[in-house]
Amino acid sequence: MGHITDALLHLHGPIIYAVVAALVFAEAALFFGFVFPGETAIVIAGVLASQHRVSLPILLVVIVVAAVVGDSVGYEIGRKFGDRLLDTRALRKHRDRLGSAQDLLRRRGAFAVFIGRFTALLRAIMPALAGSARMPYGRFLVFNALGGTTWGIGFTIGGYLAGTAFEQVAQWAGRVLAVVVAVIVLIGLGVWLYRRRKKEAAEETEANPEPVSVPDLREDLRESRRDD
Repeated sequence: MGHITDALLHLHGPIIYAVVAALVFAEAALFFGFVFPGETAIVIAGVLASQHRVSLPILLVVIVVAAVVGDSVGYEIGRKFGDRLLDTRALRKHRDRLGSAQDLLRRRGAFAVFIGRFTALLRAIMPALAGSARMPYGRFLVFNALGGTTWGIGFTIGGYLAGTAFEQVAQWAGRVLAVVVAVIVLIGLGVWLYRRRKKEAAEETEANPEPVSVPDLREDLRESRRDD
């Protein structure tokens, strides 16, 4: 997954739309969500939009459409293949979660499609489960569109704001670092000047010692004579 993330961060131009749309579409349509969660792709896309490498409005439309279409394909796959789909090797190791997802679908109906959009595993399998359960496509599409729109816009805007905030923090941190460096330089310069002046004063004192006062012997002699 790290390789995909790194590749996304180094994309430029229209190819970003194509790659992000493919990842979001494949999450439910091809069960790619087991490998790479679509929300990671759209958060990174939001960050790229904050860097003005793509248009945010166009990106939002692309992501929402890819999410809705991808889930619709997943729904058709589940409707046609039904229980055979659950016996595939990719889904066999997720039996417990699949059971929980089916229980949620029975209890919540179409609303489970909306809820499932915000959990990585459910996002990948809920459309197929809805199709397998023969949920009417009209009901599925309504809640699928609501979930895809909310999810796509929410996480993309989140990535956009995170990217903008990161740039602002980086600029602020750069200014603070510059001030700190300047203060350290000034303090160091002040200490160096102080030590230099102190050393020069000591050298001057050694070169020009103060005259030592000699006692006035004549005055002492006078005092001695008076005593006599």
